[in-house]
Amino acid sequence: MKIFCILLIVICSTANAKSLRIATFNVSMEAGNYIGLDTSPSGYELFDLLAKGKHPQIRNIAEIIQRVRPDIVLLNEFDYTADPKRGVEAFKSNFLQVGQNGAEPIHYPHHFVAPVNTGVESEVALNHSRNTDVPGNNTFGFGLYPGQYGMVLLSHFPIDTARVRTFQRFLWKDMPGNKLAEIKDEKGLPWYSEHAISNLRLSSKSHWDIPVKIDGKSIHILASHPTPPVFDGDENRNGLRNHDEIRFWLDYIGDPDEASYIYDDKGKKGGLEGQRFAILGDLNASPNEGDAFRQPISSLISNDKVSSFPLPSSSGGKEHTPESSFAKHHTAAWRMTVDYVIPSKSGMVVEKNGIFWPQTSEQLHRLVQDRAASSDHRLVWVDVRIVDVSQQ
Repeated sequence: MKIFCILLIVICSTANAKSLRIATFNVSMEAGNYIGLDTSPSGYELFDLLAKGKHPQIRNIAEIIQRVRPDIVLLNEFDYTADPKRGVEAFKSNFLQVGQNGAEPIHYPHHFVAPVNTGVESEVALNHSRNTDVPGNNTFGFGLYPGQYGMVLLSHFPIDTARVRTFQRFLWKDMPGNKLAEIKDEKGLPWYSEHAISNLRLSSKSHWDIPVKIDGKSIHILASHPTPPVFDGDENRNGLRNHDEIRFWLDYIGDPDEASYIYDDKGKKGGLEGQRFAILGDLNASPNEGDAFRQPISSLISNDKVSSFPLPSSSGGKEHTPESSFAKHHTAAWRMTVDYVIPSKSGMVVEKNGIFWPQTSEQLHRLVQDRAASSDHRLVWVDVRIVDVSQQ
């Protein structure tokens, strides 16, 4: 009888556990995507379009979110410009809270947005040629204006703003065993000057730790968007930076000694303080394909602290590249797995996951038929059930 009662308590507790959907979506909502190639973006383009509430591409992005209905979603490449908080509110009120093509409106009462490194000018030359006149060459992260390719987190649940940590200003040189020393020019000399190394930040955008409160429990949303491992030269400075931007999360969720070097923008040191987390974002790296170093992303998705649930898949991705054995896991139209929702093993149980990528025969394929329809990335989601650690 005692054993039966214990089992009944566990079953009831599990049945009542909170379930939620966590997602990431590179929405390509940056000014360069909305103007002609012959025009230099000012950084105000997205804000203006959000205020008007009519742009068809943004409406499709909103419809995708309405169709999938995540409880928490990270948006990559959402410009942090003009008035960022008003911009986010305009997206919510003019697009998400308006039903698109028969989809139900969706409301996110909470959001987090903060500055990023893209387009932020450094005080020293960060490019090898020392030419300070080329746009984007001397910024901490590539961008034609401050905040291009920014990030925003939308949530149905309250955000514990007092405990948010950002790592925008963390210096690359302060990561032990970093890859800076491997970045050499054609003569085998350091690509970056000593002055540049002393100022260069690790994050091409930023790294964020955002605690979200759900029924008294916290999930730490670990958000980032590492630089693409291309658009450089034989020195591979972007590939090596991508390596270390992903490695940052490995150290952050690892043993305290491994994370002791980390400091946030308020000067607080150390790694993750909590058990539940989900690593979100366009990480610009695949464990099987592409130009990125595969070791960091492979180590991250196989880490003993994260769920061993298989990577999400879609029939649309498989149809898009039938010759690739990895195509069902692709998250970008340019045929790569780069967008991830990686939940922790502790305190959560993964129920299912997926990628919003309808096949050409499906009516909703209109939302992803080309980049002009919405984005060249697909929304990736994971359903998790929040449980007590003692139940695992």
